[in-house]
Amino acid sequence: MTRFLVLKYLHVIGAAVLLGTGAGIAFFMLMAHPRGQPQGIAAVARIVVIADFLFTATAVVAQPITGVLLVREIGYSLWEGWIVVSILLYFVTGVFWLPVVWMQMHMRDFASEAVCRGTPLPAGYHRLFWLWFTFGFPAFAAVLAIFWLMIARPPIHIGL
Repeated sequence: MTRFLVLKYLHVIGAAVLLGTGAGIAFFMLMAHPRGQPQGIAAVARIVVIADFLFTATAVVAQPITGVLLVREIGYSLWEGWIVVSILLYFVTGVFWLPVVWMQMHMRDFASEAVCRGTPLPAGYHRLFWLWFTFGFPAFAAVLAIFWLMIARPPIHIGL
């Protein structure tokens, strides 16, 4: 197998992991929330936090590495418009994803504490949930846009 195919494979797998874990984590957190049961939310949030650190964080680190290596292997410039826009969207994703991980950890802690005390979820949990929900939209949209840019590689003029 050529170096190019290995890099491309790793890069595509990393992108799929980012998209898949993002969608999966959002789905499970959303499914746990409506009943408002602290025990179920604590269990789901505990797994979600682990998944984010294990899968998403690994892909977050691997993507720029495989991306830069691919650019060099193919002979593209990092200043090609679609690559620049992809990198900017990657940073946008990070700006929203990092706080989301923090929020998930705190929602897990709120729910676990409610289970231990035998109380309903506190108001802080609900505020954090809606902020988490809101932050998910730009992060997910940015990942979808990056996918499109990687596939289409449209000619985008960057005036530098």
